[in-house]
Amino acid sequence: MQTQAGLLQAMGFLSDFPVVMSKAQLTCKNLSVVINDHELIKSLTFDITPGSFVCILGTNGVGKTLTLHTLAGLREAKENSIYLCGDALNTLSRKEISKRLGMLLQIQEDTFPLTVLENAMMGCYPHMKMWQWPSKQDMKTVHHALETFDLLGLEQRTLAQLSGGERERAALATLMVQDPAIWLLDEPMNHLDPQHQLSVLHTLRQVAARGRIVIASLHNPAMAMRFADYALLLYDNGEWEFGEADELLEASRLQHLYQTPFDSFSNGNEQVLLPI
Repeated sequence: MQTQAGLLQAMGFLSDFPVVMSKAQLTCKNLSVVINDHELIKSLTFDITPGSFVCILGTNGVGKTLTLHTLAGLREAKENSIYLCGDALNTLSRKEISKRLGMLLQIQEDTFPLTVLENAMMGCYPHMKMWQWPSKQDMKTVHHALETFDLLGLEQRTLAQLSGGERERAALATLMVQDPAIWLLDEPMNHLDPQHQLSVLHTLRQVAARGRIVIASLHNPAMAMRFADYALLLYDNGEWEFGEADELLEASRLQHLYQTPFDSFSNGNEQVLLPI
């Protein structure tokens, strides 16, 4: 049987983005996420290995965004509670962190009047020296990322001229050019129509298959069941559960998580969990 990575190579997806099966690792040890002296997440502990697609699920305000920001080093965390690829996060420079980890924010702020092409090229900079210009190979990578996220033909539009869904896909293209070992995505389905939701999730599944780690907060348990290897469930009392998606994503547990009844429906050979 052909492996996922082998299948993607045959499809041409991996031609510009090499397979990495050992570098990516994200370890969390007794991490607490606190805001205004209120502990949202208590003693979060996990060890995520290469090739993993993890979905974070929970109600509004439970701490999904703050957890992702903390893992990215954008918020203060207890010393030696987060490790990127084997090194403590608080010992790494921001440039080194940007080589290992990329973050998609929930709200995109366009600080500079960049075009779609210029914005995607920003992903090259963590890997470049001062005053270095993108190479031909870099531009090939940029073109591939824009094609992957259905942005060809929009290269010269400014970000301000894009729809919300196009802006989201432009940010994902920049992250693909950056090509970090660990992808942290805060609601990457924001503003996307059904076609692009599926396309983006398939692409993220492929990214994980290349040996990266993808961690995404979602509001759709059915999509998490379909695409995720692991799930992190955040409850409103600071408690959490982490484990294989097939085991955690079941009706009674989701009902407890969302305080809403769920039921399982058949879709061919798949089971789909939906609120009822």
